[in-house]
Amino acid sequence: MSHCHDEHGHHGHDHSEGAAHDHSDDITPALQNHIYEQIDFSAINTLNELEPRSGSRVVQKTWTERLDQEPELSSDADEQLLMHIPFTAQIRLHSILLRTSTTSSAPQTLKLFLNRDDLDFSTAASLPATQTLELAQSNEVQEVPVKRALFNTVRSLDLFFEDNWGQGEEDVTRVSYIGFKGEWMKLSREPVNFLYEAAANPADHKRVSGVGARLGSGIGGAGGRDGL
Repeated sequence: MSHCHDEHGHHGHDHSEGAAHDHSDDITPALQNHIYEQIDFSAINTLNELEPRSGSRVVQKTWTERLDQEPELSSDADEQLLMHIPFTAQIRLHSILLRTSTTSSAPQTLKLFLNRDDLDFSTAASLPATQTLELAQSNEVQEVPVKRALFNTVRSLDLFFEDNWGQGEEDVTRVSYIGFKGEWMKLSREPVNFLYEAAANPADHKRVSGVGARLGSGIGGAGGRDGL
């Protein structure tokens, strides 16, 4: 699949690999605001993945596994990938963490879609994205910030890797790590239970006779209309 590409800048991101870096010290700061347990891994769906469920396995990598080459998500028929990632909580997304490579198979354009469950490649290509990100070629983990005001109520996120750095000459896009940073709020899925009586049984009410009168007299004196 061939694409027309504009020239993209790096928007000030410095991905220089000149300095040595000890990744053993990254765990504590990196795990702050790390969204992981709130991902519904079993419901992740990736279109055009070469190996079934490889997209889900890449997202399941922990922070300590971020530099592991395997598992890796690779595209199949062409360079495009479309991932649907649902969450078990409501997410306020801050940034996306990605590790790709310095090769032409590294993705270049990533389009994000918020709270959709109906996307395929044709709709993702035609609909305006919630935000479009330009990615760098790097062996390091990129932290790509999003416009937080647009991602305050994330229940699911679709990642559309539209092209790669092969400029139409590389049919395989590869991604080895995907993570998220943000805040989350638990979604209450427990229904409120009410007890309804189909028919009142007088025998059930013998022990509470007179309680209604006492409650009624207490309402006015403790916060009822007379006590306001």
